[in-house]
Amino acid sequence: MFQLLRPVCPRLPTLFSLTQLCNGPRAMSSPLDKVDNVDIDTGTFKYILIKVYYSPPGETETSKFITRGYLSAGFHSDIYDKVVPAIEKLGLDCECMGGGRIRHELDNKTIEVYGYSQGYGRADHSITVDLLKVKYPDYDQIKFSNDGY
Repeated sequence: MFQLLRPVCPRLPTLFSLTQLCNGPRAMSSPLDKVDNVDIDTGTFKYILIKVYYSPPGETETSKFITRGYLSAGFHSDIYDKVVPAIEKLGLDCECMGGGRIRHELDNKTIEVYGYSQGYGRADHSITVDLLKVKYPDYDQIKFSNDGY
């Protein structure tokens, strides 16, 4: 395939590596790739859903969602305050999209996402659950409810 493209596009080999051609656009690295999608504790704790943005000058903005939740956080804003400096250090921007609570039972391999944040509002728990299912594919149950605080 590469040999066929060369006569049509003689500069192609100097613009893209063979790996980039075969694997598509995801083969190119982005600062977003340096941010883990999920970082949560075990137990019951507050969590937030964050949207992280990469806006390179002259290029299209890209973004992704991440979830963070820690036992040590007394308030949802404590989580945000802890996470933002590392994200900004990578040249990225972010905003909190809401929060809630997570009950993470490691022994039972279950996670329940529920409730809301008084300061940030209710996160879209379905997005959080999707992220958690990728992080914990061997778990028996990962679900959400909009009930509770």
